[in-house]
Amino acid sequence: MAASHRPEGLLAIEREMARQAGDALASFEAGRARAGEIAASLQATGRLLMLGMGGSHAVGRALEPFYRDLGIEAFAVPMSEQLVSPVRVEGRTVLLTSQSGESGEVIRWLEDAAPRDAVFGLTLEQDSSLARRVPCLVGAGGTERAFAATRSLTISFAQHLAILAALGADPAPALAAIEAASDASVASAVDAFAGVDTVVASGRLLRGLAEAIALGFTELTREPAYALEGGQLRHGPMEMLGSRVGLVQFCADETAADLVRSLSAATVEAGSPVVVFDASGGEPVAGTITFSLPQAAGMAAIFAALPLAQGFMVAHAARRVPDVGTPRRSRKITGIE
Repeated sequence: MAASHRPEGLLAIEREMARQAGDALASFEAGRARAGEIAASLQATGRLLMLGMGGSHAVGRALEPFYRDLGIEAFAVPMSEQLVSPVRVEGRTVLLTSQSGESGEVIRWLEDAAPRDAVFGLTLEQDSSLARRVPCLVGAGGTERAFAATRSLTISFAQHLAILAALGADPAPALAAIEAASDASVASAVDAFAGVDTVVASGRLLRGLAEAIALGFTELTREPAYALEGGQLRHGPMEMLGSRVGLVQFCADETAADLVRSLSAATVEAGSPVVVFDASGGEPVAGTITFSLPQAAGMAAIFAALPLAQGFMVAHAARRVPDVGTPRRSRKITGIE
């Protein structure tokens, strides 16, 4: 896209992405005291319920396995679902995530159903309704202005990293991954998806990251994008595969890495283009476009893959949508249910 024809929505996304690593590191450091309070609550309850909408819910999904690794029974539930068919909150630590702190569902839950104890928030806006009502981790740099979530995702992951560190996890590999964010060209992936009109994002351990990226694809391209955990993709949805359906795979140094690779191979055989963001340390699967990242597990793998996946998401959309980043039917802050 020529510089003179770059839409303001795209420029806004690029501005957010350019500052996300620095803001994430600052958010981690600034949040350590509050993260300690949240960790103390988790150690007391041993159970975590993460509530949010959109990308905020995807962040919770991504964090489930890492809290579970530390012995915390962790689940992420959409706030809209919690309002209709609630999970019991008694005896649980509750984390509400809303980058604006003004999501309609979050406000209603706080007004109608929130318990008084063991409720905390993650937000980017210190003057928001969420931050005024419950103790919050507040991300650096203020509210994200661009439509699709990029910087807000990275900061939310960094806020969770502070909580995990307070629970005893070593944050050093993840912090190093933030600082070493790759700026490799994604042109090969964009070219491979030139004929795609539907995207499927998938992973095993990194299933929540796939959900976050799928949301960004569909928001920016205005075309279908699905997020399917690898096993779920195997159980029937393989029927959709073909030249017009592209698969985006995420893989960490994880016990399920071979399952991710076998699914990539099967998808290539089905005729779909496959792009893999791979921190497993394994060899690329023949026929895929693979970005071989530094070998990493856990949160370090998320921070290694996220900026490249965002770059691919944005570049793919920019090729397809003249006014990319300008919502037609949505708002940045969804205040209605």
